[in-house]
Amino acid sequence: MKTLLTIVLAALLAGPIQFDKTVHDFGEISTKAGKQTCTFTVTNDSDEDLSILAVVPSCGCTDVVWPRETIAPGKTGKITATYSNDEGVGLFDKTLTVYTSAQKKPIILHLKGSVTKNAK
Repeated sequence: MKTLLTIVLAALLAGPIQFDKTVHDFGEISTKAGKQTCTFTVTNDSDEDLSILAVVPSCGCTDVVWPRETIAPGKTGKITATYSNDEGVGLFDKTLTVYTSAQKKPIILHLKGSVTKNAK
């Protein structure tokens, strides 16, 4: 019974799109390391084409590239984010707000890490 409840709950929470991750942790990086790039993979789990309408970074320190063409059912697309790493020493947690044709509520992705003078 507990397993059945878990399966039903998972099915209800699963949306029309899935991300391989919603947080990318760069870990500890040096101020001299330069720009840092990561990729989020999105899978269209619906029966309809998926459009990523916009990806809005929380600040100007992050550039984003996303697929402008539709993603067919069962196929994947990639959102690539590049953090400039020029804000100095300290922790960072930047967000990417993803707007899609599949749902009204946007998806929030995170880029985080710690910038130090000399990364280990």
